[in-house]
Formats: sequence, structure tokens, C-alpha cells
Amino acid sequence: MSDSSGKLKLGALVALVVGSMIGGGIFSLPQNMAASAGVGAVLIGWGITAVGMLTLAFVFQTLANRKPDLDGGVYAYAKAGFGDYMGFSSAWGYWISAWLGNVGYFVLLFSTLGYFFPIFGEGNTPAAIIGASILLWAVHFLVLRGIKEAAFINLVTTVAKVVPLVLFALICLFAFRLDIFTADIWAVGTPELGSVMNQVRNMMLVTVWVFIGIEGASIFSARAEKRTDVGKATVIGFVTVLLFLVLVNVLSLGIMTQPELAKLQNPSMAAVLEHVVGHWGAVLISVGLVISLLGALLSWVLLCAEIMFAAAKDHTMPEFLRRENAKQVPANALWLTNAMVQIFLVITLFSSSTYLSLIYLATSMTLVPYLWSAAYAFLLALRSETYEQALAERKKDLIIGGIALLYAIWLLYAGGVKYLLLSALLYAPGAILFAKAKREVGKPVFTNVEKLIFAAVVIGALVAAFGLYDGFLTL
Repeated sequence: MSDSSGKLKLGALVALVVGSMIGGGIFSLPQNMAASAGVGAVLIGWGITAVGMLTLAFVFQTLANRKPDLDGGVYAYAKAGFGDYMGFSSAWGYWISAWLGNVGYFVLLFSTLGYFFPIFGEGNTPAAIIGASILLWAVHFLVLRGIKEAAFINLVTTVAKVVPLVLFALICLFAFRLDIFTADIWAVGTPELGSVMNQVRNMMLVTVWVFIGIEGASIFSARAEKRTDVGKATVIGFVTVLLFLVLVNVLSLGIMTQPELAKLQNPSMAAVLEHVVGHWGAVLISVGLVISLLGALLSWVLLCAEIMFAAAKDHTMPEFLRRENAKQVPANALWLTNAMVQIFLVITLFSSSTYLSLIYLATSMTLVPYLWSAAYAFLLALRSETYEQALAERKKDLIIGGIALLYAIWLLYAGGVKYLLLSALLYAPGAILFAKAKREVGKPVFTNVEKLIFAAVVIGALVAAFGLYDGFLTL
């Protein structure tokens, strides 16, 4: 699992990637996808996603091998390629995305428990928020006991959550009906979904959400036993998760029609299996989801703290986030993260924010770090940096980096203006921490180019704030 020095082996790194990718998203996938697109658009969308995300996985693998001195993954690449403020923004955006996703996970977890205990309702009743808060601080104190122990528990929950997914795939494979699958391939019977292009675009944000975590191993690169394991873990984790996601989504469309799936309550996988085998199917998936969410929460709490800690170590974030406890856990980063989760859990009591709107916002916050990572890999190949003796590899990486960059730009377009503006609202306040970090090392806060970028972020944030106040933007 990990050696005596506390370094993480390949199995633990793969479990971190799979564990952070398979959270709650896959269990809600049948309904989330059917609500956005018909069978044909779903297949096209998965094709684009598989190619785009695979190139991103290769980008993280290439950067882990070619830039072994850059620890901390996503934000370190943005900083090395595009300057301090871009590096800071990537760390900040990724961190916000990660803990916002955790809030979404808590809502979904208690919504699932609501299936057995009605007091938890849709996951945002007072009882659910109290339960979520108790669980949040239990996970917090578990992680404070040590990264190695938490990573081991994550390995166990990763194995446990894969079992119901394998059972679901096997049962649905035998129950799959081609006549249901091909009944209305282009969703002509549901004109409200719009054109095929529109359907593909709408399903893209859901597909990105279920893949967030693909960079999990690169964030823990400083704690890896072997540097080369980081890239291997990324690709192994990606292929495993892609297989599960496509099977769950495509098989469901051969069990129930797209309009039937679109009306299901989440976790919709439970209802699909119940449709095939009866009540025990729903219970099996609900139990699997609870285990899965607990594991994913653990992965993401680890990732949240690690990204802030890594960024503080090279003065991208303020120095107070660098403090570790006796077990070498970044304690201050952990306290700050879980305090934010707690505040937003309380906000869900008074806000109509659903699991899906939290997910869309969390996803759009991650798109910027992905974009800079792809751009940096492309830039390295373009400049032939680190490729002095490897011309064939340079060509290959130039193509992969180019496709990943185009995919990241397409995702920003698919997310739409609304989520870009809401992201700006969350990016802007980060400048306070950035300024603090800069002052600690006695440097000017912004370069001239960064001043222009920051001005654009502030304008976006002001438009978003006015939009929320005026009602033309909603969460």
C-alpha cells in the first residue's frame, strides 16, 4: 500500500484516481444523461469525451514525467507556463471546485439515506444538514490522523464501491433490449431537448463532472514512491472509470426509454436495477452509493488540503497554509477547507440549490485549471523544451496537447456564459490570499499583464453579482 516512509505506491495512487472519479456522479448518470440527450447524442458525446479526457490523462502523464520537479499537479503547470497569478487562480479554482463538489456529495449522500429514512428528505432538510456536519468533522479528524491511513481506507472503499457497479453491468447486460435502445435514437419524440448538437453540448458538463479527479495522482506526486507511477496511475484509473461510465449509461438506455429515465429520481441507477430485479436492486445500489460517497468524500478532503498545502510550499498561497501536524497532514489547509464546506452546507438549507446545480458550478471551476495544464503541455512540445533528444515524442505530444487544449476550450463553451460569470464571482475574492502570499516574499502583487486579467475577472464578478441580485442569473 505504502512503504515505511509513508510514500504512496501505484495501487494507492490508482485508488486515489478511481476513488475521486467514482463518487456520486455515476449513480445518477442514467437520469442526468437522459435529461440532456437522446441515445444518438449520448454516443457522440461519449466519443468526444473519451478522446478529450484520454488526451488530458496523457497530458498529466507527460507532464508528470517531463517536469518531475513540479509537485502539486494542475496549479504548478499553470504557474510554470503562465505566471504566478494564473498558477494561483488554478489552485484556488481547483480547491473551490473540490470542496463545492463535497457539499454536493453530502447532499446526495443524505438524499440517498432519505430512501431509507424519510427525515433526510432530498438531502437538505435540517436533519440531513446536522447528519452531514457530524460526518464532515468525523472525516476531518480521520484525515488529521495521517494521509497514509486515510489513503488505505480509500483503497478499501474503492474496492467496495466497484462491486455493485460490476453487478449492475452484468445484470443489465442480460436484460438489455435493442428495441428499447433504438426506439428513438435522435430523440425526435422529445423536441424540448433541441438539436443533436445542443444535446451533445448539454451532456458534456455531466461527463466532465464524472471525470473530475483524473488529475488526482498528479496532485499527490510529491508523496509517490516512484515518479513514473503518477502517469501510470492516471491512465489506468481513467480507462477503468471510462469503461464503467459508458456501460452504466448505455445499458440503462436499453432497459428503460429516454423519457422514462429522464423522470427518475436520483440515484437513478437504483431505479433502473429495481426495474429489472425488484426492490433488492434499489437497496444494493443505494448501499453501494453510500460506500462510494464516503470513499469519494475522503479522497476529495485529501485532495483539497493537498492542493492548498502544495501551493503554500512554493509561496503561491500564504504561509499559514503550509503548517503540518505531527502526522505530516496539512492541518491549516484542512481546517480552512472543511470550514467552507460547513458554511455551504448551512446555505443549502436556505437555498434551492440542487445537487446538479452545485455540480455544474464545481465543474466550471475546474475547467480553467484543465485548460492551463493542456496549454502548458502544448507549449512545452511547441518550444521543444525537454524534447532535445526525442523528436518523434515531441510530434506525438504536440498532437495530444493540441487535442486536449481544443477539448478544454470546447468545455468552456459547453459550460456557457452563466457558469463562467458565476466562476468569476468565486475567483475574484482569491486575490486577497494572492496579495498576502506576494507580500510575504516582498514581491509586487501583479505584473502588468496580470492586472488586465484580474480586471477582467472583477468585471465578470460584478456582472454575476448584479445578475444574481436582478434575477437574470440563478444558482
